[in-house]
Amino acid sequence: MEKYIKKQPINKLKEGDVVKDIFVVKIKKSIRPYVKGYCFDLILSDASGGSLEYKFWGGQDENKVREIFDLIKADCVVFIEGRISLYNEKLQISGDEFSVLKVLEPEEYDAEFIMAEKKDVEEMYLALISKINSMENQELKKFLSNIFEEDLKDKFKKHPGAIQIHHNWVGGLLQHTLEVIEYCETSVKIFEELDRDLLLTGAMLHDIGKLEEIETTSRIKGTQKGQLIGHLVLGLDYVSKKLENSGLDEILKNKILHLIVSHHGKAEFGSSKEPMIPEAVVLYYADELSSKTSEMIEFVKEHKEKTEDDFMYLYRHGKNVFLR
Repeated sequence: MEKYIKKQPINKLKEGDVVKDIFVVKIKKSIRPYVKGYCFDLILSDASGGSLEYKFWGGQDENKVREIFDLIKADCVVFIEGRISLYNEKLQISGDEFSVLKVLEPEEYDAEFIMAEKKDVEEMYLALISKINSMENQELKKFLSNIFEEDLKDKFKKHPGAIQIHHNWVGGLLQHTLEVIEYCETSVKIFEELDRDLLLTGAMLHDIGKLEEIETTSRIKGTQKGQLIGHLVLGLDYVSKKLENSGLDEILKNKILHLIVSHHGKAEFGSSKEPMIPEAVVLYYADELSSKTSEMIEFVKEHKEKTEDDFMYLYRHGKNVFLR
């Protein structure tokens, strides 16, 4: 059986393109009436990290439209034919009851819908273990080795770092963690008063809750627990349980937990506590540097070939970004 393959990533599509391609259904919006019948919307995604709205304009037979609608499930893969148009400054693809919209079974397509790793996962993992082995505190070294070489080894290696904003690819969480570690290492060189072992421990564990907050199916998405609780609290819960039998003293345990709950810096960013020790200040800004730099780099990569303009507006930051 000939399989459907992915032809062009969403972030390379432009107005006027004819599309005959496969996508993951990220969001399915409810059926609603319009002047000529009934319609519904899908938000499509692929491994490029981009998203595309698909508008299905059905006829007056609501049951017929609902039959098509009910076949489509969240995270399913669909084959779609249509033409890219521009509406409210956003690209979209439209279809009707005479257009091709086919839900595919796993054996019918051959494609990966999550971005591949940007750096070698095994090399990054060895770099992480090397950082653990470089610590002077033997109890901390033992504690972290148990987590990263036994408990979470395989899962942590390939887990994405986020759903969309930054490091949203295979191995993204590990890459982000190593970037945060390097920023922390630089701070230790500048400020010798910092506790390197404590700071690197916080860097390694600060996003550990993302292993429960997000998951990968045919796409990266938030788990129910992740949506309701969030990775700071999930990480706190996991690390608290691991610390119970660690042999570390209470002050050090509390500092590690403080690094996790304060690493977003402020309450409006999700932290239940703002940084109260020097290492927490460093961790907050190291996390920001890694995530914001990655976001800006990926934004420039995505948009510089799409437009001849020198600037593109980045809505999350409320400012223009220079693309050249």
